[in-house]
Amino acid sequence: MKSDAGGRLEAAVGRLERALATLDQRLAKRLAEAGAKAGDLFDQDRAKLAADLDAARARGRALEEAGAHASAALAKAIDDIRAELGERS
Repeated sequence: MKSDAGGRLEAAVGRLERALATLDQRLAKRLAEAGAKAGDLFDQDRAKLAADLDAARARGRALEEAGAHASAALAKAIDDIRAELGERS
């Protein structure tokens, strides 16, 4: 009977080892898939950040241009006021 119990134990250990090997393979596959998805998400995030940076730079250039126009208009208004005050003196 001892050899029969030992054979059953060996068979159970064999089944357990095969189940663990299968589990290990599936886990490795899932981890690889998750890593690939994470890489895709990183690339998408990087592309979005680059687009956001480009948009921010464009807004910055537009603000600089608007500031230059406002400064020129203000300088002209100051000159006009000085000219008007100078004519009255």
